[in-house]
Amino acid sequence: MADEQADEGVAALARVEKGLDERFPSRMVPDLDRITDLLDLLGSPQRGYPSIHITGTNGKTTTARMIDALLREFGMRTGRYTSPHLESVTERIALDGVPLDADRFAAAYDDVAPFAELVDGRHEDPLTFFELLTAMAFAAFADAPVEIAVVEVGLGGRWDATNLVQAPVAVVTPIGLDHVGILGGTVEAIAGEKAGIIHPGAVVVEAPQPPEAAAVLDRRADDVGATIVRAGVDFGVRSRVVAVGGQMLEIEGLGGSYEEIFLPLHGAHQAGNAVCALAAVEAFFGAGRDRGRLDIEVVRAAFASVTSPGRMEVVRRSPTVILDGAHNPAGAAALAAALDEAFSFQRLVAVVSVLSDKDAAGLLEALDPVVDSVVVTTNSSPRALPVDDLAAIAVDMLGESRVDVEARLDDAIEAAVTAAEEDGSVSGGVLVTGSIVTVGEARRLLAPGPAG
Repeated sequence: MADEQADEGVAALARVEKGLDERFPSRMVPDLDRITDLLDLLGSPQRGYPSIHITGTNGKTTTARMIDALLREFGMRTGRYTSPHLESVTERIALDGVPLDADRFAAAYDDVAPFAELVDGRHEDPLTFFELLTAMAFAAFADAPVEIAVVEVGLGGRWDATNLVQAPVAVVTPIGLDHVGILGGTVEAIAGEKAGIIHPGAVVVEAPQPPEAAAVLDRRADDVGATIVRAGVDFGVRSRVVAVGGQMLEIEGLGGSYEEIFLPLHGAHQAGNAVCALAAVEAFFGAGRDRGRLDIEVVRAAFASVTSPGRMEVVRRSPTVILDGAHNPAGAAALAAALDEAFSFQRLVAVVSVLSDKDAAGLLEALDPVVDSVVVTTNSSPRALPVDDLAAIAVDMLGESRVDVEARLDDAIEAAVTAAEEDGSVSGGVLVTGSIVTVGEARRLLAPGPAG
């Protein structure tokens, strides 16, 4: 019986994935008309609970997972919506920290699909994959029901389908250059798009930003009457020490100091994500200087439970194999610093595959100081940069002697493992990076099991 139910779930998920995938490719139109129409037909499920909304260039998914963990540890029933996924689309919609199973995911699709067809017929462009999935998440959260949703933008903010939540707490992780063909070619332009999730009366939790991005966020907050709390001014990391399996933090929050916080993730960037997550939850609960800090034991327990698959995730030993979804220069720089701090490899070989719209040269330049060599490859995405093109960039950046080429990801990983153990090295490592797609496919090969 259990096997039959599992087979039915697999079949249902395959049917839904086919229905979602048929919405690719789609024309990206800068408006909220279709998603507004769909959510109106569904009874505006996103209004049935408050949300914490997260934008930025790097760190969004991990910050969302941290916020989710904190809220659940405080006894709240949560919904979490993140993107992209590593291995299964079901990872994107989670209830109480657990991705929807295949049957529940299919049920959410079936609840929304008839209304989506109505909307398709009323607009020049059909609903996109992401718009339909967003509506599924909001409807699943209302049906659960959840007490709060933690929602990551898909792209930008202003015209993102998630922006109908009009959240009372918004988080802006560090902003840098990414998706420049869509969001704009300057940090200021990109910040303008991301500032669109700031709504009247909101509390905005702002990570450290380039000055031009901070100025844009300030103007938006002033225009709509939102309040900004800033990392490094209103909250921040007081100290951090590398620990086995992660790091030990002392955090200055909005409501006071939180000492001896163990975070089982590596890197200063993850500590930065943690303080933003805590400040967001403090803001949601109304904590502050006048009301004091949150229960520190609850905060400790929440952070100790945090996981972030595909973000400096160790999936093998001897040699150590690390997966990280860094896909732009800023993300790669944070990764390089964390690797240098947390590991002592005699030889580190990177397996790299990137998407064609990414700054491959900038990413490789950021990794240059910490990797001995790279194996360039490709992934299954139609947007993947052809391996020969990536190889040419890598040779220009690193030199021919440090670059190997393997057309298949599995072969690339095998070559990297061999190279990492070259000359009998007992402290060799392999890093798989460049794209969430690359990391997801590597994870299926190396660490079978759910990534939720």
